[in-house]
Amino acid sequence: MDIVVKGRKTEVPERFRKHVAEKLKLEKIQKLDGKVISLDVEVSKEPNPRQADRCDRVEITLRSRGPVIRAEAAASDPYAALDLAAEKLDARLRKQHDKRFSRRGARRISAAEVPDHVPGAATLNGNGQAVHEEEPDGVPTKKIGSLEVKGEGPLIVREKTHVASPMTLDQALYEMELVGHDFYLFVDSETKEPSVVYRRHAYDYGVIHLSTDPMVAQGHSPAPGGTLGG
Repeated sequence: MDIVVKGRKTEVPERFRKHVAEKLKLEKIQKLDGKVISLDVEVSKEPNPRQADRCDRVEITLRSRGPVIRAEAAASDPYAALDLAAEKLDARLRKQHDKRFSRRGARRISAAEVPDHVPGAATLNGNGQAVHEEEPDGVPTKKIGSLEVKGEGPLIVREKTHVASPMTLDQALYEMELVGHDFYLFVDSETKEPSVVYRRHAYDYGVIHLSTDPMVAQGHSPAPGGTLGG
């Protein structure tokens, strides 16, 4: 493959043609794109004196079996314009090369390989069912969301976190009626503790207030049990 240098409304001196051959090294280009078909360099001159700093323009067109790559630049002389255009061509060639390499290197992985590539992923057996890790005591442990459940624990199907502004009980009742739910979790503006208001019968409502156990706040373990009833 040869480099074709041509001028548009301007003469191209032999010295510049040699410089093009030295600047655009075919060996390097073919290493980045082994399917190059042709490489054309077009030189043009802008006669407008107001654009003296950009009067010489060089456009490089590389055709291969893939997409056509073009790079152009303008400067005060054709040599400087060629240098700028060559840098752009090199950058675009490298980008295309890296893209092809990443696509070629990527491959689909089987379900059995997922745990090796995805941290925290469940291991599947031959029937496609999740295999849970066995604890030393023989009780299987599975991870559901951010929770680790031992044995046949509750199934958490959704986990949400909301930012709540403190409000009064009347405001909480209003918000519950507004969204049409049977309960509403809020932060009490008086106690600054989480509370739940819920619908009982007809127009009766109930409210559950939570307060921090002083023993727990001081670092003591809570007593077993402890339930809330409505």
